[in-house]
Amino acid sequence: MIARHFRPLARHPGAFGLEDDAASITPPTGCDLVITTDALVSGVHFFPDDPPDTVGSKSLRVNLSDLAAKGAQPLGFLLALALPDDFSESWLARFAEGLGADGDAFNCPLLGGDTVRTTGPTTISISAFGAVKNGQMVRRAGAQPGDLVVVTGTIGDSAIGLLLRKDPGLRTRLGLSADQLDELVGRYLRPQPRSAIAELLPRFVSAAMDVSDGLLGDLEKLCCASNVAAEIHAEHVPLSDAARAALAADPAVLETIVTGGDDYEILATAASTNVGSLCKEASARGVVVSVIGRLASGDGEVQVIDPTGKPIALRRRAFSHF
Repeated sequence: MIARHFRPLARHPGAFGLEDDAASITPPTGCDLVITTDALVSGVHFFPDDPPDTVGSKSLRVNLSDLAAKGAQPLGFLLALALPDDFSESWLARFAEGLGADGDAFNCPLLGGDTVRTTGPTTISISAFGAVKNGQMVRRAGAQPGDLVVVTGTIGDSAIGLLLRKDPGLRTRLGLSADQLDELVGRYLRPQPRSAIAELLPRFVSAAMDVSDGLLGDLEKLCCASNVAAEIHAEHVPLSDAARAALAADPAVLETIVTGGDDYEILATAASTNVGSLCKEASARGVVVSVIGRLASGDGEVQVIDPTGKPIALRRRAFSHF
């Protein structure tokens, strides 16, 4: 099974064709090794009937997003896959197809891993390895009072897509077109890691992380690590046309947008003198960066401000497993 589905993905010479007990990689000269891991569980992070190729793709991309937010370029990944008794060869083939296509697209080959049987749901754990110049990994700590808060891309699409995936009738209630439905659900199924601008982050930002558990909650994590506070302005949070249409139909969608998670965009802070250059160079790489707020002295508190200047009360702050 490993030979059929996963050996073709192990193109790095240090993977030894998956015929050894371990792999060997050497970071580029003058670089530190950056390591991250994420697990996806059927019924928690993806639906059992999601297309298997998108499950494979997403399982790698959420890790690539972490590497990008640290300023690192991918080197390769390990895969631990736990499969239930009723898995099918066709599911596994399509899963490997999606995983392999993204391994090629992001220059992140399979290095090795493990495949086991489970009595529980399908569980996928990937550990990804990247490289960044010595001492230049961008941490959550490092943000300073007065820095601006920026995000890449658009926020909230995946969280709204998940709502639509759970409740097909919601599309009609929100008045969304078929194309808007496809756009939002597509962002849930296959996030877009911002690897294209990873190399810019060590040059321009003071702190960064990716948005996995919600914009508000993840900004609170960054602020706590940096011992600062933040205000973000709801009207400045970048939205896709589809998300904007959903919000116009139901203002309560705002909470989903800022707390729902699964955006896998980069959230960063930067001195005001650096933001213009960051936005310009990111745009040249096809990534839009938007300013959404500012930092101040504090102990991790974050407020979302409405257009009248008043804080918005939210029932939850972020996605949490527990």
